[in-house]
Amino acid sequence: MRHIWIGWLMSLMLMTQVAHAQNELNGRQKIESAKIGLITNRLNLTPEQAPQFWAVYNEYNAKKQELNRRIRQLNNEPSRSNLNNNQLLDGLREVNATKQKLADLDNEYMSRFLKVISPPQLAELYKTEQMFNKMLLNQLKQSN
Repeated sequence: MRHIWIGWLMSLMLMTQVAHAQNELNGRQKIESAKIGLITNRLNLTPEQAPQFWAVYNEYNAKKQELNRRIRQLNNEPSRSNLNNNQLLDGLREVNATKQKLADLDNEYMSRFLKVISPPQLAELYKTEQMFNKMLLNQLKQSN
């Protein structure tokens, strides 16, 4: 009987974790859908531009997210309080190097975007991303 109870409890815990992961995934999907809709609307992409733009943008965005994730990891490492000065400086240098990689990524993809969209559309893209991020932060503040 005890084994059945443990098995049932484990199954319940697993189902709870799966449901939580699905809710989180659905939330991310909703955010991504809203972002895609806003960018598409604001850039007025032509039918010829849209597939090329989204291919470049998705690649750019994935790389950008990974670099931002690395910066957050470096800044939030709990073990930083136990480091000596040289180790702290090495960590800070790595943060700065990763920020430089972000700037290099922007420069690289600017030329790739300009092969698909116009300079005014690119400026609008950057403005729209900032606007979307501000809206998202405001939503988070209001929900807390």
